[in-house]
Amino acid sequence: MKFDPADKLILALDGMDQSEVFELIAKLNNLRWVKVGLELFISNGREIILALKDRGLRVFLDLKFHDIPITMAGACRQAASTGAELITVHACAGIDALKEANAAAAQGAKFAGFEAPTLLAVTVLTSWSSNKFANELIINQPLEKRVEYLAKLSFDAGIGGCICSPLEVNSLRRLFPEAFELVTPGIRNKGFEHNDQVRIMSPSDALKSGATRLVIGRPITQAKDPMKIFQEFCKEVYESQRD
Repeated sequence: MKFDPADKLILALDGMDQSEVFELIAKLNNLRWVKVGLELFISNGREIILALKDRGLRVFLDLKFHDIPITMAGACRQAASTGAELITVHACAGIDALKEANAAAAQGAKFAGFEAPTLLAVTVLTSWSSNKFANELIINQPLEKRVEYLAKLSFDAGIGGCICSPLEVNSLRRLFPEAFELVTPGIRNKGFEHNDQVRIMSPSDALKSGATRLVIGRPITQAKDPMKIFQEFCKEVYESQRD
């Protein structure tokens, strides 16, 4: 099968309303994946997922579920029934909640006629720096070790992958097989502002470190020419796979 660099890129549809979303994706004719986060989902509900899928797009539903096991399971069952292929949960919900969420997601998808989604466990958000993580949360464990611990917890629970910053990808890929997906936000090209992302990396470096897919939002959505920037990301992804 021919390698498609666009399959490695997930466009984060954050900070836009529904009309802006559809206007943007109409300009990106080789777009494959989109991320629906809290703001867009709360404004439009499951209908936005169905509308995106009707346009041939694959959906990453990023609601970061974190609750007691029975509530996590119920939420993931409903989320999977939309046809979303990637769904986020918080690893720190614990192994029981992760196991129940995973099983319920498979049930919800099957009942709706879809393939089981991949759950991705959030480890430590990319907005945390090591100093803030230690001082504000009072966790006596280095941030990088915390990420490894939560990824291992998720792997042992049968979760299909995790969300981590690109700075932790290399160490995680050494610990876990390729089948365990490592999806990384915090991707920035040269010259773009970091905004609230702290632990960041370029697309090619993240992929070479072992990332499965890259989540990119504002560098594309806020660009004067989104198609041009998206194509530049695709080119960098393609070239990184050739090296």
